[in-house]
Amino acid sequence: MNHETDIDSENLFLKLQAISSATQEAVVVCQRDVIALLALLRQLEQLHREVRDGVFQESLPDNRQMLYALLRNIESEGGWPYIERMRVRELLTKIIASGEFILDDQLSPKFIDSLGDNFPEW
Repeated sequence: MNHETDIDSENLFLKLQAISSATQEAVVVCQRDVIALLALLRQLEQLHREVRDGVFQESLPDNRQMLYALLRNIESEGGWPYIERMRVRELLTKIIASGEFILDDQLSPKFIDSLGDNFPEW
């Protein structure tokens, strides 16, 4: 590796650390505020989508050597980046399990189970 590449890698590392720190600070500020945390998750998802659909796709390899390097990196560094969405079913199950809500017939566990996986994914 040459000196310029080392500086670029260090600069990228510092920027990624700053993003991580800012995100963690936002989590602390939003703690216990489900609406604020949902807004944070939406922002992170939007940023992910913008990077993925924009400059990432434009930067995809155009030759075998670069494709091989990309695939090796994906394999060795933990796979493809993905932001998982919580399913409504999981959300309702957690709310019910908390025991803090009195359920009527419309939100009973039996009713939720009867819906199967027909909940929309957010």
